[in-house]
Amino acid sequence: MARSDKVAAVDEIANRFRDASASVVTEYRGLSVAKLTQLRRDLGDDASFRVAKNTLVKRAAEDAGVQGLDGLLAGPTAIAFIKGEPVDAAKAIKRFAKDNPGLSIKGGYMDGRALSTSEVEQLADLESREVLLAKLAGAMKANLSKAAGLFAAPASQVARMTQALADKKAAEGEATAPSADAAAEAPSETAEAAEPAEASAES
Repeated sequence: MARSDKVAAVDEIANRFRDASASVVTEYRGLSVAKLTQLRRDLGDDASFRVAKNTLVKRAAEDAGVQGLDGLLAGPTAIAFIKGEPVDAAKAIKRFAKDNPGLSIKGGYMDGRALSTSEVEQLADLESREVLLAKLAGAMKANLSKAAGLFAAPASQVARMTQALADKKAAEGEATAPSADAAAEAPSETAEAAEPAEASAES
């Protein structure tokens, strides 16, 4: 590969790292073009699958500020760059690797740190964000304190939704609660009941 081509390839991979919400590093052996095409189709439009030389990936990762991947870059390497929901892409890769032993997950990168193989697989075993959000919303409607415990370390989007629902619940409570002045002005049942009794004693 000519030097200009290498520079262009490094720039392209570095930009993919920068634009990705997560990346999954894989090793592939003996996979046909048809199989790789199938995997790209399984990943959908929110992820790309790039075969690249390890030396180029190392330089690109350094340029993009991605650290901790050097130990994963050995053997034939292909990386899934995920722009959408990491859970969905991780599920697709894990499913494909199960059916195609020629592909194995070596690790990944997300939230500013490298991921081990087991962490990528754990990510693949999570429910999708849509399902988690639906469960969170339902739990908050039923019991706010329990809902807070469902997500010990929620993603920023889930945290914002949690706060928005909490604010809404508080606002609805203030709108329906009687004011202190109104409560003071309303005659109590005890006082009303006492008046006939006092009249009877005077007669």
